[in-house]
Amino acid sequence: MELLIMAAGMGSRFGGLKQIAPMGPNDEFIIDYSVFDAIREGFSKIVFIIKEENYDIFKETIGARVEPHIPVEYVFQKLENVPDFVEIPKDRVKPWGTAHAIYCAKDAITEPFVVINADDFYGRDAFKVAADFIKNREGREFATVGYEAIKTMTENGAVKRGVLEADAEGNLQTIVESSIIEDGDMINCEPLSGDPSFKIEKEALVSMNMLIFDPSLFDYIEEKMDIFFKENKDNLEKCEFLIPDILGEAKDEGFAKVKVLHTKAVWYGVTYKEDTPFVRESIKKLVDKGDYPNNLWG
Repeated sequence: MELLIMAAGMGSRFGGLKQIAPMGPNDEFIIDYSVFDAIREGFSKIVFIIKEENYDIFKETIGARVEPHIPVEYVFQKLENVPDFVEIPKDRVKPWGTAHAIYCAKDAITEPFVVINADDFYGRDAFKVAADFIKNREGREFATVGYEAIKTMTENGAVKRGVLEADAEGNLQTIVESSIIEDGDMINCEPLSGDPSFKIEKEALVSMNMLIFDPSLFDYIEEKMDIFFKENKDNLEKCEFLIPDILGEAKDEGFAKVKVLHTKAVWYGVTYKEDTPFVRESIKKLVDKGDYPNNLWG
């Protein structure tokens, strides 16, 4: 099983390349902890999706730390990696979205794989849940690792989460991409689609884009990408090709069963620059507990 880390984001709200902001007691990055947990749970390779212009800084920092411990590949998310009929707007700078990013790794992935964001701290239990699922999956089963919503919040504002609904057997029913924020004993959710707001329990599960697939996904994405760009031919300046949409379509069309898994892990991340001190202190507490070595790569 392999780990695909999406690190091509621009980090606009954070104000820079937050993927390489020191967070650990020895200036470890959040990515370091994800790779460390993946190694402990038996992953065989790491694939980083990055911008080509960031290759040198990734190679010199993150790569230098993790390459001695596990095989690493780098793939570039390029605007030009689209169907031939797409005329890319001259002023398009932002990447095409998470589904496109994953598609750009199609030649590097050969086994069932887990997708994560570079700037999210997922916790070891989440990697264990994902690894156990891959080892025991039957047929074409994809999955999303669900976090209890209250364990993914920040004190510095609303956050975007995919609110999950599953049936009694753990099969995904819906993902509602929403802006969520605490509201008394509940959490208020404002769907990004503009649909009416709703409330969920604090323990309700949300997606943090920790997703599990196998390589059959790439042909499916390619098929859907053709449709996406034809439907958005008049919106190429702003449109985004997103993996939650692909996950939902794969489920609705019967291409794959999609399971909702449950982790007890606490998510940490730097959505806003003001989150940085809290994340650093939280990681320090995990180190002090012995969950991670003080010097991660020793």
